[in-house]
Amino acid sequence: MNVIDAIINLVNHPITQIITKSQGRNRANNAGDALEEYVKNLFADTFDCDETERLQHISDVFSYLGNNSNPPDAMLKNGDAIEVKKIESDNSALALNSSYPKHTLLSSSPMISKACKNAEEWTERDILYVVGVVKNDTLRHLCMVYGADYCASEECYSRIKTTIKNGVESISGVEFAESKELGHINRVDPLGITYMRIRGMWGIENPWKVFSYVFKRDPQREFTFMCIINDNKWNTFSNTKKLESLAQSVPSLCISNVKIKNPDNPAQLNPAKLITFSF
Repeated sequence: MNVIDAIINLVNHPITQIITKSQGRNRANNAGDALEEYVKNLFADTFDCDETERLQHISDVFSYLGNNSNPPDAMLKNGDAIEVKKIESDNSALALNSSYPKHTLLSSSPMISKACKNAEEWTERDILYVVGVVKNDTLRHLCMVYGADYCASEECYSRIKTTIKNGVESISGVEFAESKELGHINRVDPLGITYMRIRGMWGIENPWKVFSYVFKRDPQREFTFMCIINDNKWNTFSNTKKLESLAQSVPSLCISNVKIKNPDNPAQLNPAKLITFSF
């Protein structure tokens, strides 16, 4: 299974209601979990399955399912990593917290779990960002973009993080502890009972804003979908003809050739496919 299959499943199952579990008081987190389950259904094609069948299909499709503390949210077997992000406003940025944007996902990353590293034999995967605008349990807009088309390369972010971390640790007269964060200072006060954690809070503009030069949402539509796939990635998929055939029979499903900015050098434009769907 891959992103092409997910798009086909989306067109064949135009469902916009996502089920929010009423556990706890944090409705925003619950809606985010519901969106993740919806995305799993897209890739595993489990909208019409009972729970037992659904669990088996998901196990067949995914090699890893993550949690809120460690990216990614999922990994397809022998395929892409998937990071799901929910926003409630059309123009909201994405909160990435302590994890900076991922051009690709590396197994050497200290931010991923041991279970993720050991799920399969791998060193690097393409990462697909799936972003949904959810309002009152209704999915209004959905987009899928690859980190390679959306985010700068690893060194851009790691350089900033390393520079800040080295600067913090150069402060004299304080006691530092080992930390994956930007810094952890112990014994701040005379009693030695206070500590301070220093962590980065990363964010990135949402894909609709980043790619507004090739796609704009129609506010009159109940639902809109956008996916951008660079031509090199597109050519690795063996099932694109199936999507192109579906587009011939579904007028609102469109596949266009576009040029997108290289995240590492915006002066360069890369050929890509823009896939859109709405109703």
